[in-house]
Amino acid sequence: MYEFLAKIVLLIHLLFIFFVVTGAFSSLINTKFLYLHLLALSWGVYIEFTSSICPLTYLENWLLIQDNASFYDGGFIEHYIMIIVYPEGINSNIQMILGFVLIILNILLYALIYYFKFFKKKS
Repeated sequence: MYEFLAKIVLLIHLLFIFFVVTGAFSSLINTKFLYLHLLALSWGVYIEFTSSICPLTYLENWLLIQDNASFYDGGFIEHYIMIIVYPEGINSNIQMILGFVLIILNILLYALIYYFKFFKKKS
């Protein structure tokens, strides 16, 4: 049961990472998502710049310990998602670069959204 919950947390973790990276587009649905995304983006940048560990990681590990499992058994989640959430060989220099990429990418996404939302209306 705990391993199943750990997998759910891992999926939530992946969805959160996806939202941090591409959540700018959610502001097209509703402007209120902008604030939620900026909060999530700030958290993601903080984690990258400080080489901190996300609390979801601690929760996943705690759930696995409760199940007396030190690692995930094989399967889709372990094979494809673990690599995305926990890439091999990541260090603080790479995390710093990822933090800057995250900022630049989101500035570009918001600029693109702003352009299409406000300048294309006038055309």
